[in-house]
Amino acid sequence: MARKSPSTNLPALRRAVDLFESQEGLAKALGVGQSLIAMWFFRSRVPAEYCPAIERATARKVRCEELRPDIDWAILREQVA
Repeated sequence: MARKSPSTNLPALRRAVDLFESQEGLAKALGVGQSLIAMWFFRSRVPAEYCPAIERATARKVRCEELRPDIDWAILREQVA
């Protein structure tokens, strides 16, 4: 049986886009192309490595925990600190 990939909390990703008024605006803030943001919506998944950048770009209005609730961000934050 195929394993389902971890899903993104799409409302959180939509909020991040709304804060920048468009997918293009969020993409520019992250230094990536707009097509990458569109792919996240299509796949219903933000790769974990982009979550901290989204959190920083949105001034923590959209948190890693919201984008990828399947990851234990508390443990990762402890390792970085």
